[in-house]
Amino acid sequence: MLKDYGLIGAGEGPAWKDGSLYFTDGSQINRMDANGKTSVFRSNASNGLLFDREGRLIACESGLRRVTRTEKDGRIIVLADRFEGKRFNTPNDLCMDSKGQIYFTDPRYGPRESMELSFEGVYRINSAGRVTRIDCEGAERPNGIFISPDDQYLYIADNNNNTHGGSRKLLRYSLDKKGDVKPGSRKVIFDWKNGRGPDGMKMDSAGRIYVAAGTNKVTEWEANHFKAGCYILSPNGHLIDFIPTAPDEACNCALGGADKRTLFITSGNHLWSVRLEP
Repeated sequence: MLKDYGLIGAGEGPAWKDGSLYFTDGSQINRMDANGKTSVFRSNASNGLLFDREGRLIACESGLRRVTRTEKDGRIIVLADRFEGKRFNTPNDLCMDSKGQIYFTDPRYGPRESMELSFEGVYRINSAGRVTRIDCEGAERPNGIFISPDDQYLYIADNNNNTHGGSRKLLRYSLDKKGDVKPGSRKVIFDWKNGRGPDGMKMDSAGRIYVAAGTNKVTEWEANHFKAGCYILSPNGHLIDFIPTAPDEACNCALGGADKRTLFITSGNHLWSVRLEP
């Protein structure tokens, strides 16, 4: 059964660690403990979150146009804020490969006058802190991102959802041993056509992909035949199941709980959860 926590402002970035769920509300990171009590963890970060192997929080700070790491003593380390001397657009979501390299997306939604980069890209931060642009052929506006556990595939939620005819597709790319995309490997896994496209996503241990996507309202740019919720897909894009949410759109998701069998969804500024069957 779908549970609504009644938390207005749970918009993005869910990440699970040590019995708590962390999520963002557009201006700060909140922590919800096992009893459902919430507190402010830190300010500024407003989008994708993940924890590294040492338990440090890596965050996309869209408003400050940077990616940071929060140390265990509270210090904030800027991992990346520029590419070739130009500020990022709005770092949106991120993931990590088995080597500890961080991949993140940098789309631009809304006004574009402040863009210093002429493209909306995908980047990698290696263990030495070097930032490299990843060539994801055919991706218009990369949003959600994750890498398969074996480092074989990079998945991109290509969500150009405020442009008529823009891409609203889940894309998959093959990676080489260095973590670069193999040329010509782009594959469309699922297409939301003229609806609201894919946003945040995760993969479980069985290889199933959980994609927050869809909308329950019609806008100038988006139809609503793909409803808001979590689309559960096979690795090759077969729709296995759909978990609807409300009131308007689904933004991101995370797997948590003691056995990682609880799915958390941020949707329409609400936080939802549902227990998944094995």
